[in-house]
Amino acid sequence: MARYSLQVKKSVTKDLRSIPKQDVRRILKKIEALADDPRPAGAEKLSSQERYRIRQGRYRILYEIQDKVLLIVVVKIRKTDEVYR
Repeated sequence: MARYSLQVKKSVTKDLRSIPKQDVRRILKKIEALADDPRPAGAEKLSSQERYRIRQGRYRILYEIQDKVLLIVVVKIRKTDEVYR
């Protein structure tokens, strides 16, 4: 299987600033793992959008998969109670 490229929106870097550093490390590992497996166990497709989500602790990582160009775009990282607003 081909390795996907990762792209992170600028808004995600702002999201990461407010998260404790130990959680940021875990989130970044989870994002890096998406390059090898964009649909890991536990990933769910959002019904209202062409996006997926994975969980890392109390945070949710929303991302889009572009299979034709082998690209993953990380769209948003937020706490569970804030992410879908």
